[in-house]
Amino acid sequence: MTEAFIARGDTVVGCGRSEVELKKMREEFGESPHRFFQIDVTEDTSVEVLCEQTVDTVGIPNLVLNNAGVINESGPLWDISDDEFTEVMEVNVKGTVSVIRHIVPYMIDSGKAGVIVNFSSGWGRSTSPEVAPYCASKWAIEGLTQALAQELPVNLGTVALNPGIIDTELLRSCFGPSSANYPNAKEWARTAVPFLVNLAPSDNGKSLTAP
Repeated sequence: MTEAFIARGDTVVGCGRSEVELKKMREEFGESPHRFFQIDVTEDTSVEVLCEQTVDTVGIPNLVLNNAGVINESGPLWDISDDEFTEVMEVNVKGTVSVIRHIVPYMIDSGKAGVIVNFSSGWGRSTSPEVAPYCASKWAIEGLTQALAQELPVNLGTVALNPGIIDTELLRSCFGPSSANYPNAKEWARTAVPFLVNLAPSDNGKSLTAP
């Protein structure tokens, strides 16, 4: 997505936990006007600093993508440890809420149009065995997005987005070799990014699926 947004002329601010991968992005896309921060979205204070720095250096965003996500190691729910369950919920749900908590007030105060996209999943609208924690986290995303939609002012909208099935490391952990039958992230972004930039506050509260 970063590559596709920048190719459009957009300014991108992103974050992640891997400094190695972030360094590669800085080398490829430069450090200005784009920004790539090393943070863990489960750390609320770090998210607060990220949002402050984004507004100070780049400005108030008109499109926020909450797409940080992890999945549990496949197995029945009773075999999932407390630590593993907690990580899934903290990254997928708490991380999303932290970003909303710290960036949305700026967006409200600006009065400008903006959209918050919370990445859901097909498993946020259906279920499968051995991925119960992930399903729970994405069903939570669907619910909190609908509730948030009822709270936002008219200049803002939020949607829950099922990105579809993408060949990523996360998918390979549960689909195995069959993941190769699906588009990779770069292929997916070619159609997803134009779809994302056309979202508007009038889409508020929708549960959407990327093309």
